Amino acid sequence: MTQANRILVFDSGVGGLSILDAIKQRLSGREFVYASDNAAFPYGVKSQAFLIERVDAVLKALIKQVQPDIIVVACNTASTLVLPSIRDHFKSPVVGVVPAIKPAAEQTRSGVIGLLGTPGTVAREYTQQLINEFAGSNTVVKVGSSRLVDIAELALRGITPDSTELGKILAPLFADDRLDTIVLACTHFPLIIEDLKAASPRLVNWIDSGAAIARRVESLLGTNPRGQTDSCTTNCQAIFTKASNEVDKLQAALLNFDCHSISFLEM
Repeated sequence: MTQANRILVFDSGVGGLSILDAIKQRLSGREFVYASDNAAFPYGVKSQAFLIERVDAVLKALIKQVQPDIIVVACNTASTLVLPSIRDHFKSPVVGVVPAIKPAAEQTRSGVIGLLGTPGTVAREYTQQLINEFAGSNTVVKVGSSRLVDIAELALRGITPDSTELGKILAPLFADDRLDTIVLACTHFPLIIEDLKAASPRLVNWIDSGAAIARRVESLLGTNPRGQTDSCTTNCQAIFTKASNEVDKLQAALLNFDCHSISFLEM
């Protein structure tokens, strides 16, 4: 049996699992590797110079070990900063994640959109360029929260998010009664989407990048992986850059994403 396409999904934490899930739902029969650079987590507070050097080094090591057919950088912070550099260095196709501002602008009826991400992503010049290009005629309310990343990480370790705390984080978005659409501009946030909905004062349309990324990966790989058999089995392994008790606490959650093995690539 020839080998199926191998897809490497990369993030600093566990947020990229939301992207992994979206791709797995669309593409069966592939081999998946989820790589978390937890030794340098979180990326959202790191400098651009550090991230370019760090992501380049980690991906080089991962590519040598994994030999992927495609790389998905499932982190908004890394994608908005280092994609050009990554694409210059690696032969494999590289897919990045950017805030879903364009579809939000297309779907909003009121013209008021919320942008919920890390402080770095919402303040990034690249993000503002996306707003200017695709949502220039809309009002975009930006909220940056590092705490929400921590909450999502803890949720995968079995700690239920506090609805009151979530409500306080979301409050600035709902200050404008016209807001009807919220962009989840961090891959961590879809992991707690039901908690976010429950903590919201009213119904709105929530948009993330998962489905779009899955479609992009499919378009690059084709509908059938090389050597694809009739089997729909999807293999997944997880790689972390640092062994820790926090990784041990993730084992049950990783099983929900069909990641049955964990290994370490010390960086």
